[in-house]
Amino acid sequence: MIEVTPTLKIDESEIQLDFIRASGPGGQNVNKVASSVQLRFDIRNSPSLASEVKERLIKLAGSRVTEDGILIIEAKRYRTQEQNRFDATQRLITWIQKALEKPKERKATRPSVTAKAARVGDKKKHGETKRIRRYVPEDWE
Repeated sequence: MIEVTPTLKIDESEIQLDFIRASGPGGQNVNKVASSVQLRFDIRNSPSLASEVKERLIKLAGSRVTEDGILIIEAKRYRTQEQNRFDATQRLITWIQKALEKPKERKATRPSVTAKAARVGDKKKHGETKRIRRYVPEDWE
C-alpha cells in the first residue's frame, strides 16, 4: 500500500511499473541496464479515488494523461532503478495530493460606485487628450 495521506492509501496493484533503458549519464552501463521507470496509473478505474479527485487529477496532469485516463510518469533522473522507482511514486503521490485540495470557490463581486466613476473619469481624460492631439485642417489655416 502506498500512503498518500493518512486517510488515503493506494494499492500497489493499481500501479504498473515498466523498466526501460534511459538516455543520459551512466556510461556503458546505459546500454545494458534498464534504469528508467515508466509508471502507469489508471485514474478513471481507480477505486481509491473519489470522482471529483479523479477529474481534478486528470485536469492537473494535462498531457501526461492518455485519452483512456491513464497517467504516465517517466522517471529517469537517477542512475539506479531503485531511485527512479521511488522518484516516480513520489511524483504520483504529489499529483494526487494536489488533486485532493479543493479549489477555492470564487465569489462574484461588482466594482464599487467609486471605482466605476474613476474608470469613466480616466476614459474621459484619455479621450480629451486624443481630441486635443487631433489634426483639424481648419484650425491650421
